[in-house]
Order: sequence, then structure tokens, then C-alpha cells
Amino acid sequence: MELTIQKLTKTYHQKIAVDHVSVNLQPGIIGLLGANGSGKTTLMRMLVDVLKPTQGDILWNNHPIHTNIEEYLSCVGYLPQHVGAYPSFKVYEFLEYMGALKGLKPAYTKQRIDHLLKELHLTDQKNKKIKTLSGGMKQRLGIAQAMLNDPDILILDEPTVGLDPKERNQFSMLLSNICENKIILLSTHIVSDIENIAHKVLIMKEGSFIDYDTPENLLLQLEGKVYEKKVTIKELSELSKTCVICNQKQVGKESYIRFISETFDADATKVQPTLNDVYLYHFQEEALC
Repeated sequence: MELTIQKLTKTYHQKIAVDHVSVNLQPGIIGLLGANGSGKTTLMRMLVDVLKPTQGDILWNNHPIHTNIEEYLSCVGYLPQHVGAYPSFKVYEFLEYMGALKGLKPAYTKQRIDHLLKELHLTDQKNKKIKTLSGGMKQRLGIAQAMLNDPDILILDEPTVGLDPKERNQFSMLLSNICENKIILLSTHIVSDIENIAHKVLIMKEGSFIDYDTPENLLLQLEGKVYEKKVTIKELSELSKTCVICNQKQVGKESYIRFISETFDADATKVQPTLNDVYLYHFQEEALC
């Protein structure tokens, strides 16, 4: 089972949103990491046939998806950034409605709804109108509709927006439990969303893929380049001109920083890199904005 992207491109007038990207995705959790505006949402919309590519192909098990788009879409679950739902619908009614739109049999839909409401801790809300739900509950409802058809490909665009830390943890555990036989593409600019669950990380910047590897291999790229040290305000100002400042904390009157440097710093302590360091290394310009 594989989803292959071949030189996929999307342009809007003179602006290139996605620029000739290619990758082969296989079962597991793939974190799509990038700053806002990097092209993540445009890419995902093309993968679910909401947008048509300007150029390039999408292959599902070596066949272009448009040779049988209905069959392909029956294997896909999609959570967009903003879930549209009729506010007067009750939770259960909405999921029944989505099951009908997906062409699912009523008995199967009921079974999946009951299962997902339990997994996403929405059982107590099943008879409540959507307009009465909290932001986190609405987001969990959106996740439920994406998973309703038990898809082989699950595409999630910023799925943890609005979730509290406990809800994020529960969602991560749910994905970990179901990922063995699914391709799960999870878009985010929040590194902690994928740090402990992603099998691979796809880094996207300005419409292009700049890296695709396991978290472990991505961390190796910064081995020996991440430091911590105590600094004065003047030292911090000087370091920020040549290094990537990852973190700064104040302890009393003293400042401590974590930074990435291409040159050895004898006055600092080397520390193990994290995925957040990798993100800041690639997106330091965005971090400064």
C-alpha cells in the first residue's frame, strides 16, 4: 500500500504554492511539518481532490487516482483546517449524515459512530447540538467524521487545534493504535504534535520538500551543534547574529539560552538536539517574524 506524489505542482496566477514535489508515502504516521504558508494545506487539498494540480500526478498503489477517483476517495478520510458542520445538527445526526454522504451502509455507520464516540470521548455529547459544543469537542467531532469510513489514507490538517493537552495526548494514542495498516499524513507547525508518534517527518518550506526522514535521522543532522549557556544581554545580541536561538529562560537575574551553532563554542555545554531544534534550524526566518 503506497501513495506516490510525482512532481506535484499548484500555481495561483504567478504564485507557486506547491513546487514540483515528489515523495512516496507508506503505512505509518508521517508528520508534515512546516510554517504557516509553506504549502501544506494546498498539498493536502490536492491529495483529497478538492484542488486540481496544475502539473504532476498522484498515484494510489501505482495507479493515477483519477482513473477511478470514487474508489480512491472511498479509501480516504480528511480533516480540513476548518470543519463545516450544521450547528443545529446533533452530534450523532451529523455523523449519520456524513456516513450517508460517504456511501456507508447504515448498520456499519452506526457501529463506527459508537466506536469513535467512545474513542474520542464524545459519547456523553452524542445528543447535543453542535452549536453547544466547545472548540475542542468540535475538533474531536471533525476527527470522528474523518475516520468514519475506517480509511486506508487519513489526511489531517492541523488536527490538534483547539485541543487541550489531555485531548492531544488521547488523540496521539489513538493514532498510534491504528497506524499499522494506514497512511496517516498529519500536518502541523506544532512540533510536539508529532515528536513522539511520527515514523517519518516530511519538512515543507516555500512549497518544496526540503527533507523526508525518520525523526532519529533528522536529529543526527544537528548532532554536536546544539548548546546551552548562560549569557549577558550583550552576548545574547551578538550570538543571535550568527546562531539560531532555540530557547531563552530567565533564572533570577541570569539568562540561559539554547542555541544552534555551526562552530564549536568552548564556553557552552553541548546538549542533545530535539525535533523542535530541527524545526527552528530550518525555519529560523519565520521564528524571527
